[in-house]
Amino acid sequence: MERIDDGYSATQEYPHPFIHKMKLTRAQRIRGFILGSILFPIRVTLAVLFFLIMWPIARLRLAGLSEEERSKPVEGWRRWFYHPIIWLMSRAVFFSLGFYWVKVKGRRANLKEAPVLVVAPHSSFLDMLVLCPAQLATVVSRSENTSLPVIGALLEFNQSVLVSRKDPESRKKAVAQLNERLTSDGYWPQMLMFPEGTTTNGSALIKFKPGAFLAGVPVQPVLLHYPNKLVSNTMGVLLVTLFLLCVRALGVPATDHVMEGGVPVSKVGGLSLPLESPARETLTLLHKNGLGAHEVQAALDRMIDRCRSGAQGAKVSAEELASILGLSHQQTAVHICGLYSKDDSVDLRHIYFSVAPLTGCVDLKTLLHSAFTLFNREGGGSLSERELSDLMEALVGVPQHRIADLYAATSDQNRLTEESLLRVLTAHPTFQKVTKEYLQPEEAAGTLSNRRSVNNNGSVYNNSKKSE
Repeated sequence: MERIDDGYSATQEYPHPFIHKMKLTRAQRIRGFILGSILFPIRVTLAVLFFLIMWPIARLRLAGLSEEERSKPVEGWRRWFYHPIIWLMSRAVFFSLGFYWVKVKGRRANLKEAPVLVVAPHSSFLDMLVLCPAQLATVVSRSENTSLPVIGALLEFNQSVLVSRKDPESRKKAVAQLNERLTSDGYWPQMLMFPEGTTTNGSALIKFKPGAFLAGVPVQPVLLHYPNKLVSNTMGVLLVTLFLLCVRALGVPATDHVMEGGVPVSKVGGLSLPLESPARETLTLLHKNGLGAHEVQAALDRMIDRCRSGAQGAKVSAEELASILGLSHQQTAVHICGLYSKDDSVDLRHIYFSVAPLTGCVDLKTLLHSAFTLFNREGGGSLSERELSDLMEALVGVPQHRIADLYAATSDQNRLTEESLLRVLTAHPTFQKVTKEYLQPEEAAGTLSNRRSVNNNGSVYNNSKKSE
């Protein structure tokens, strides 16, 4: 995808929250090399030493307790004896890493006032520094982390809520545990959560996961800011009004960006729109491999013919894709497969319907007609909600999990026709964004990079400066 100097792309209205660009002067590089050579081994050695001291102490806190006792908050001597030691060692770890003093503004809400502290955005593991002024509040972590040396012991000490991203049942259990703890009226300790659910470069707040807010209890926003401009800055927190207040306090834009399946996307009317268009990257790869406009057109023709034939199916391997595209290097085909799927195979419909409109070889009406024909499994000229989801995935290049709003806008008495979808994608105030940014030729879409755009703060951006 074409890059713009300030971090914007042709399909973005906000700074890219998942790419961090660092520019160092020669003096900074020299200073970093000299000081790093001296301080790095010292700091790492000290941090490892403190971690090794914490490891057995953290295990001792729950040693000898039954599963039933471990399912309750630790109290009594096990808390007042071990808790200060682990807190002091934790602070020592961060001190050894260069976090000498932490400036805290405002007052931390007590457990009764706010059962959960929400911190955002989450830029790195160093954000766990906030646990020190939060008195080691309970956290939510991936269950896979329990197998890590030291970290697993600290999670056990913390009585963290554990969740496996791969197991839906684990997520349901974690939500139940969160609700139980946050509504326990002070029985469980205060919790601390990073509601973005992933790390960013700190240039903008991305959309929050709902976990911290499902219980409906008060939350305290925590604004975390690193003064070093060479470090990816972190900032604030909240929901609705609190969200906007925190953003204004930090002077950063708020976005609807979120990470889904390892892919950064923005949310528009429930749709997931990729920040980095797989189709544009595919075109870039094809051009780098020597394919001109005519060769790309011919390859697209071969794709759609293969899809329409139905004999061989639309799913192909990287080797077959390389042959269809006319590529001499199969590795490029493997790369393209990776843009659209998690294995070395890909659905040709996804490549065709996302790349074809960017080349200008087909107009939107013809494109949707072809898509309807291929995705309308039962015939009858009307798409089901599931078929619409599959079709939209093909158009924008990423899976669509929340299609209800678009289906409601396009269907009439449970009938979704080709004409109604065309009308919504070209005229609807929300969904026309899909057409403008993903279904227009590169020349037209490229003009979008020069537009001014307004973020959720009311700040106005263009591709050269920001103004209030």
